[in-house]
Amino acid sequence: MNQPLWQPTRSRIESTNLYRFTHILRDRWSIELPDYAALHRFSIEQMDEFWLSLWDYAGVVAETRGDRILADRDKMPGARFFPEARLNFAENLLKRRDDGDAIVFWGEDRVRRRLSWRELYERVSRLAQALEADGVVPGDRVAVIMPNLPETVIAMLAAASVGAIFTSCSPDFGVQGVLDRFGQVGPKVLIAADGCFYNGKAHFAADKLRTIMANLPKLERIVLVPYISEQPELKALGERAIRFDDYLAPYQTREIPFARLPFDSPLYILYSSGTTGIPKCIVHGAGGTLLKHLEEHLLQCDVKPNDRVFYFTTCGWMMWNWLASALACGATLLLYDGSPFHPSGNVLFDFADAEGMTHFGTSAKYIDALLKAGVEPKRTHRLTSLRTVLSTGSPLAPNSFDYVYERVKSDVCLSSISGGADLIGCFVGGNPMGPVRRGEIQAKVLGMAVEVFDENGQPVVGTKGELVCTKPFPSMPLEFWNDPDGTKYREAYFSMYPGVWRHGDWAEIMPHGGIVIHGRSDAVLNPGGVRIGTAEIYRQVERLDEIVESLVVGQNWDNDVRIVLFVRLREGLKLDEALAARIRRQIRENASPRHVPAKIVQVADIPRTLSGKIVELAVREIIHGRPVKNRDALANPEALELFRNLPELAS
Repeated sequence: MNQPLWQPTRSRIESTNLYRFTHILRDRWSIELPDYAALHRFSIEQMDEFWLSLWDYAGVVAETRGDRILADRDKMPGARFFPEARLNFAENLLKRRDDGDAIVFWGEDRVRRRLSWRELYERVSRLAQALEADGVVPGDRVAVIMPNLPETVIAMLAAASVGAIFTSCSPDFGVQGVLDRFGQVGPKVLIAADGCFYNGKAHFAADKLRTIMANLPKLERIVLVPYISEQPELKALGERAIRFDDYLAPYQTREIPFARLPFDSPLYILYSSGTTGIPKCIVHGAGGTLLKHLEEHLLQCDVKPNDRVFYFTTCGWMMWNWLASALACGATLLLYDGSPFHPSGNVLFDFADAEGMTHFGTSAKYIDALLKAGVEPKRTHRLTSLRTVLSTGSPLAPNSFDYVYERVKSDVCLSSISGGADLIGCFVGGNPMGPVRRGEIQAKVLGMAVEVFDENGQPVVGTKGELVCTKPFPSMPLEFWNDPDGTKYREAYFSMYPGVWRHGDWAEIMPHGGIVIHGRSDAVLNPGGVRIGTAEIYRQVERLDEIVESLVVGQNWDNDVRIVLFVRLREGLKLDEALAARIRRQIRENASPRHVPAKIVQVADIPRTLSGKIVELAVREIIHGRPVKNRDALANPEALELFRNLPELAS
């Protein structure tokens, strides 16, 4: 049995939203819910009662809720939650109007800003009026190319308030990466920053914006947000360009006439990573996004009014949309933009102490980077308010669990969470009333009928297989853009198991309810017919101090598949026979002999997506001499060339 690293005290359990909500369910529906497993069963077996109770508990603001909770419940896709409801997403995030902090922003060591709830409402009101004056109506697209600024949140809320569809890219996207996304959805208005800061350097955006504008024929307006300069130059952007403050200037604050639209009105367009072709444009609905995020924030993450919630993310990653929804809980958003290691690895913990951070969200890779850099916040920071650490993006390695409890803070709920842009939320995640076990995600998220299927499509426990969801949930995509008959949508999620969502993760449910993600199922290794998740190898390799990061793929060889491990070492180190032997021994003794790579190759860099995920499939294509279809989806596409025609893989 994997013994807990952390267990909440009784008083802490009783202080959680989840504890209170469980008691509300018991009283309302006259049922016994002795533990989380029983609560989860109720949430998927009595879906109407669960989602209705959550709606009421969260205080969803709506013109009408309607009597039906779930229509066409046997259709997947096709089920519809709250089909008679009418609401507005932004209205539910702007319930507060006081002088408390709504947003606190740090831009590396350059910029500090603070926005109250009243000021946030006022700016959303004025921007919404400007958008309406430009003819933006429900269904139009408002796009942004922005750092993680307060204006990005303002733009989203203003677009949502009038019923427009919001979509975003971050400044690190190249021109083609932006056009591959926005070119498909045809925005009417583009809001963009004049540049960004990263690692202490200013990066100007004018040339990029000119090219992007020229290739978006439906674009009628570009609004430029000053960030790296107080008065950015507009001439080069033409007559359609206007500075953000000038765009708002003609309008006074007024009560926002929130457009209350059907539950399934489109709110966001998110994008797949696009590493194997042009990105899929995933359309998410206002009601489903709101309800899913309320459930995860309130119950899985225990976000309360006046909590101060942080996630290290860019506006090109789904976690930005997830973070913004914390406003619906009355929580303050702590926004950071730039390098998390500038001017030092302590900057985010400085932010945590200075602003009383309660929830610290980041990627598994960042936690591993802190470990490798020897950063020890427990020795240098108080972190008094910090209750929850959240991690996603890739599986969190067991030694990263150790690091958090030993060197960050011993009394936190460390919640590894997993889901994606496909559902704008999580399938598995935190449980603030439950234990944290090393290397495991705590629980299936409530309302999500998560199973692991074996090769025969049967649910299994304690065995690796495909992560699936067998029942509908509110935040299923409404559609893919430019997919009128739903063919691409069904192919993406329902082609393997009709009527069952296959997510593409290779996972394992433990007998006690924890979950381990072993990697993407399309990147699973198959030497000798034995399926091995890549994360099983990463967990062992990256425990070695010499290794900064690694990537593993299967290479077709001699009528079979052999495992090839690429390693990026600490500066100045070289892979020799002694280190290679240590790597193989580490894997053999802690995983199995079948996990040991046939080849270990040192590389100077490892390619990753713009959201920081390593791209195993692209490397697999390169080493087999096949083309990589969409290099613009990568943050460092030049790294792919390091893997082409390697002599080490020729024998």
